[in-house]
Amino acid sequence: MIQSFKTLPQMFAAFPTEQSAIDHLTALRWANGKFCPLCGNADAKRIGTLTGTNTHKCYECRKRFSIKVGTIFQDTKLPLRTWFAAIWMITNHPKGIASTTLATDLGITQKSAWFVLHRLRHAARTDSFNAPLSGEVEIDETFMGGKETNKPHSRRVRHSGHGADGKTIVLGMKQRDGDVRAGVIDTTRIGNIDPIVKQHVAKGSTVYTDEHKGYNNLRYDFDHQRVSHKKGEYVRGSATTNGIESVWALFKRQYVGTHHWISPKHMDAYLNEMTFRLNRRDLDKGQRVNGLLSQIEGPMPWKVLTA
Repeated sequence: MIQSFKTLPQMFAAFPTEQSAIDHLTALRWANGKFCPLCGNADAKRIGTLTGTNTHKCYECRKRFSIKVGTIFQDTKLPLRTWFAAIWMITNHPKGIASTTLATDLGITQKSAWFVLHRLRHAARTDSFNAPLSGEVEIDETFMGGKETNKPHSRRVRHSGHGADGKTIVLGMKQRDGDVRAGVIDTTRIGNIDPIVKQHVAKGSTVYTDEHKGYNNLRYDFDHQRVSHKKGEYVRGSATTNGIESVWALFKRQYVGTHHWISPKHMDAYLNEMTFRLNRRDLDKGQRVNGLLSQIEGPMPWKVLTA
């Protein structure tokens, strides 16, 4: 039976032992029936559990496995109850949690905490098969990264006159009263932005942007309305990008206030984390924990993460 809980004390009460956490993970992962993560066999009659253990055996491939195999928990040495506590913190703190803070709270090393958080961010990714955004969608890009004058001289980027010098460009889309999508992009040119918007927004939707030239071609597939920030215009009728800009304000507070710096390599992972929370903002805290636990497929080895 899948446990339900609304507060952190209730979660600890729901999982007083490691076995109770394993049982909860098993119930979530096999909610639609047993399957073998090694060969894909989904015949429940051909999957057994060795008496008195948490080890399962598939009678198709003849191999044994635990419920953690094929998930972000594969090969972990940390108890599942520790993972559950980390999931609670990353899904319920509006601006995330730093690996140093998590290490102190859980009594583990900072390196382990960093690895835990990045595995959870991997699980928080938005799957490509999700329904596209529709209706009214606000679109905006922003640049992430510190000021060049605050960096050591050896790390400063020579200015070319472009605002993205030394920064990471991220593009965001927010459906009004709906989901948020965000990710790193290479450039803000039309040829880069146009296909990304088409991938995530249903054709014929109303899209709101600022005056940036990279959005010029959106008028061919969408009802495209703009505001001109250069002219001091931020709202014109229904046209505004204030919603997606509030998302960037939240992410920049997470960037500066919680993490202080995020490498371009891992920027997408931190965006995954933020959008996961925003897209489940109407759920209670326990539902957000279970929501992340329900999409843990796919191991994330240390070598892959740090490659």
